[in-house]
Amino acid sequence: MARLSYADLTHPEVSPLVEQIVAERGSVLLLYQMLLQSPPIARGWLNHLTGIRHNSTLPGDVRELVIMRVALLNGAPYEADQHAPIALKEGVTQQQLDDLGQWQASTSFSERDRAVLGYTDAMTRDVQVPDAVFEAVKVHFDARLLVELTATVATYNMVSRFLEALQIHTDDGH
Repeated sequence: MARLSYADLTHPEVSPLVEQIVAERGSVLLLYQMLLQSPPIARGWLNHLTGIRHNSTLPGDVRELVIMRVALLNGAPYEADQHAPIALKEGVTQQQLDDLGQWQASTSFSERDRAVLGYTDAMTRDVQVPDAVFEAVKVHFDARLLVELTATVATYNMVSRFLEALQIHTDDGH
């Protein structure tokens, strides 16, 4: 159960944001139900995540591999629960999802995917990225895509840390 109560979605201050979230996402997920405790934070978060998820040119399978790896590394099951179906729709295979925990030993990932996963691991675990790890990923992406990849890894680390600090989990049944 979450450490704080979820926002009252009928409160007049959050109504416009609730409408925007439903229009863009189809429903108000638990993450946003919590964020709506602070409408200004929810608004900024929504705009930022919309940029990362919907306005980036980063291929969807790369984005979702990053999100799923970050969720695994940070022990964020809600993030993984929300993104596994999206990952499959974006072209990540079930075998790849199954192998994420031991991706280095798996044959399910391309050279590009392996470079992305190594970059994700370095950013998530160590913050500083060794030159060799950066050079491996740089081979596959131009400057714009490298910025988008880096922003995606950083953003989903933020998401998982928020979810886990407040113990937002799928089984909240809210």
